[in-house]
Amino acid sequence: MTGGSTYQVIELIGSSSDSWEEAARNAVREAAGTYEDLRVAEVVEMDVLIEDGDIIAFRTKLRLSYKRRTT
Repeated sequence: MTGGSTYQVIELIGSSSDSWEEAARNAVREAAGTYEDLRVAEVVEMDVLIEDGDIIAFRTKLRLSYKRRTT
């Protein structure tokens, strides 16, 4: 069989003091330093950390796929 691809999937949680979008960017940026050929990130969950009645951090959980290297 030729022409197929295999992708590995990992879950990551990014955080940001500014927004969920920035939290996702931070997770992808961090993953890019470790994994090659990133493909798709699916937002699985978003939440916030609260301290003294104020939001102190936005967190975004991503399911991220990258192309698996064949040897």
